[in-house]
Amino acid sequence: MSEKATEKSKVIFGNPMPASVYRKAVKSKQKYAKKFGDDSAADYPVTVAKNAHIGDSLGVMDVLLGEDGGAPGSDASFDTERGIIVGNIRMGFGHYRISMAIASAAKSMGYVPYWMDLNSYRHTTCTKVISAQNDLYSLGSRLSGKSRLFNRLVWEPMNYEGFRKLSYNASDQKNAELMAAVYRNVPKEMPVVATHVWPAQAAVHAGMKNVVNAIPDNWPMALHLSEGSLHTVQTHFAYQGYRILNGMQGRDVLQPMPDTDLIYTGHYIDHEMVSNIEADCAARTKRQQEGRPFRFLLTIGGAGAQKEIFAAIIKYLLPLIRKDKAALYVNVGDYRNVWEELLREIPELGGVSTEHFNQWSETERFAADALTGDVRGVHAFWHENIFEAVYCTNLLIRSCDVLVTKPSELAFYPVPKLFIKRVGGHEQWGAIHSAEIGDGTLECRDIPHTLQMIRLFVTDRSLLADMCGNIVKNKAAGVYDGAYRVVELAMGLKNGAKKQK
Repeated sequence: MSEKATEKSKVIFGNPMPASVYRKAVKSKQKYAKKFGDDSAADYPVTVAKNAHIGDSLGVMDVLLGEDGGAPGSDASFDTERGIIVGNIRMGFGHYRISMAIASAAKSMGYVPYWMDLNSYRHTTCTKVISAQNDLYSLGSRLSGKSRLFNRLVWEPMNYEGFRKLSYNASDQKNAELMAAVYRNVPKEMPVVATHVWPAQAAVHAGMKNVVNAIPDNWPMALHLSEGSLHTVQTHFAYQGYRILNGMQGRDVLQPMPDTDLIYTGHYIDHEMVSNIEADCAARTKRQQEGRPFRFLLTIGGAGAQKEIFAAIIKYLLPLIRKDKAALYVNVGDYRNVWEELLREIPELGGVSTEHFNQWSETERFAADALTGDVRGVHAFWHENIFEAVYCTNLLIRSCDVLVTKPSELAFYPVPKLFIKRVGGHEQWGAIHSAEIGDGTLECRDIPHTLQMIRLFVTDRSLLADMCGNIVKNKAAGVYDGAYRVVELAMGLKNGAKKQK
């Protein structure tokens, strides 16, 4: 590891950190090393194998490490000409979903996506550090949904301002030094697209030469900085905020990021969705003109956060569902307990529901048939495997009329959206952006306003028609082309380096 790589906690884009911030960063790394060990010198063997769940649909190859290696059909070879590493972690569903978008775009462009989930190598210090932080984040998210006081005094300020500070990035950079070993035996010239900052930071510390850091949120935070990589953002608002490191050290005017380190790309969206935008929007409009049931998709991620809002929506929709004025998809991801809790709270739900549980081929068939066929009643989806749990929503998006979601990564997807209350202050900016480009509602911050918007969608056809029209216009303007652009940039870094040699 080079000296430059080890001292990214001292100076961040030309902005020196106070000595106290650097000392705190060093202590953070020492704390994790003491708790989980330091395997920086470890030489983990690497193998690759086709992903059993999205290998066929998205062309994904898994990068297996050490004790995880040796799977049937695996080998140690990478396609160094057409291959691209998609570095990610499982922290909620968002980063996995963005990774799938990158993989989908890469496959459509003739490249081979290699999936590196840094939270899956259980025997490594890297995964142990990430899992510990993920557990804390999940706990905070759950508590924020249960306690307004905790949300107002702790969770909102941490997500909105705490993660925004350069001092937070300084500690993350030190901790990432403990994650670099997982890249040791990955060919250094292979481009890496990271959909969370830690895989980007770890790749840079490991000496990977062509790293793209695909920033997910619309609220600029130092949390997402990985100096040494090329940063991409989905909106012009985010571009301006990151360029001047806005508010990342109080009111200080900071040294800006170089323009060569930051690029606006547009939204990170799967090829399958982008290529079918016109057809899917036309189908939505036609269904409403024909008076067919209005299709809502509820996607419940995390550990069932905001379940009470979804329960209120379901209770409101049930009379409409019985009259064939509405239909409902409910994806509870890999949390079957959330569906069971909904059934207990709403006993009449079971009588109108069809469960599509842990049968991926059946889910794929339903999603395909729904594009042109009729859908009635309630359809519930649960899949034990994380890939299927996440990608289920992607499949259902194309045939739904409105996606009901908190304004997280799904805020950028090309489907009419109804935004319920956020989890963390940073998410509100996803809803603001979506409302401004016309493909989603304002954030509905309580149940009465959420139900008001549900009622508007069902009774006022112009609302859906307007969103569909805006989605088609946005596509023509390249708003949803971010995933393709990210892949182009990553491969361009590698090819540019070749030419310089």
